[in-house]
Amino acid sequence: MLSHMLGRIRPLRRRLAEFTLTPARYALAAYAALAALTLIVMSGAAVRLTGSGLGCPTWPRCYGKIYPPLETHAVIEFSNRMITVPVSIVAIAAFALAFRRRPYRRDLMRLSALLPLGVLAQAVLGGLTVRGALDYGWVMGHFALSMLLLAAAVALAWRATYEPGKRSLSADRTLTLWARGAVVLGGLTIFAGTAATAAGPHAGGSPGQKINRLDFDGRGTMDFVIHRHGEIALVFGLVALLVWWLAHRPGSAGAPVTGSLAGHGGAARDGAAADPLVRRFSSITCVLIALQGAVGLDQYETHLPTELVWVHVSLASFTWLAVLLTACAAGRLQPREAGIPRKFGAEMGSEATAERADVLATR
Repeated sequence: MLSHMLGRIRPLRRRLAEFTLTPARYALAAYAALAALTLIVMSGAAVRLTGSGLGCPTWPRCYGKIYPPLETHAVIEFSNRMITVPVSIVAIAAFALAFRRRPYRRDLMRLSALLPLGVLAQAVLGGLTVRGALDYGWVMGHFALSMLLLAAAVALAWRATYEPGKRSLSADRTLTLWARGAVVLGGLTIFAGTAATAAGPHAGGSPGQKINRLDFDGRGTMDFVIHRHGEIALVFGLVALLVWWLAHRPGSAGAPVTGSLAGHGGAARDGAAADPLVRRFSSITCVLIALQGAVGLDQYETHLPTELVWVHVSLASFTWLAVLLTACAAGRLQPREAGIPRKFGAEMGSEATAERADVLATR
């Protein structure tokens, strides 16, 4: 009987050893992980906004059991925990499949490792948030970790889509720098938004539950934080518009360059139009920020209704993805040493110069 079982296992091991993924298929796995991680952010927001944050006051079980009682808040909160299971599977799959991708790339393996580690950290931090009775510090940290995890997932999906040396060096340093600045401002805007929520009425608990909310100025705390959030968001929007203008301005040189072309400055001085993806993602970012502003003003005027706050949080996640993708599409900054004038390269014998530029482009 043992020999019979071994006989069945051997072919399975052989098939697993022979199993490989094309770059295109692995890119699909990376984007699936990104979609799953975005979904759980939205479901987590729904838990808080329905007042179900303490629907299951114990963790990892619910009231000491492996299933929740038939009570609305408990079912909502426990369902969000259960969503973590398929999300974890997808994140682990993205990591495991990185080893079977051909050609194998170490950078994808390292980036993909952040996904299961991040999901695990999310689960632990979620447990600490419940045990800490939804203290605003834990809740803000939990959401911030979600945004960092989305950043890792975007980086993985982007790098899985393009081979090293493809779309890697930016031909427009100004555009790239401002696109990166937009990412920083986007992160600050989201952080300020979590502070506004922490000071507002949606602390995550159901009516009657005492939650430690952000409160450093009494009743004026929420107004102060909301106005600071709005001011940072305004600056973020203006920078996003600047990135959009830089990408769309006539004669912009925003197309990333590669290989020996990057070594000689290439398209950076040819007056080529900005890369279509930069234009597309910067446009999407601006539209989402405009929607965010409209929803934010409406929810403030209508005293923060739950549904609008959930829409605001969801739009924040999509805006974060859009600004990250804009920065990715803008490309890496072209190294100063790679910007060798074409004439000088010709005088020195272009072969060595081109070879050096190719190495720089694939770093």
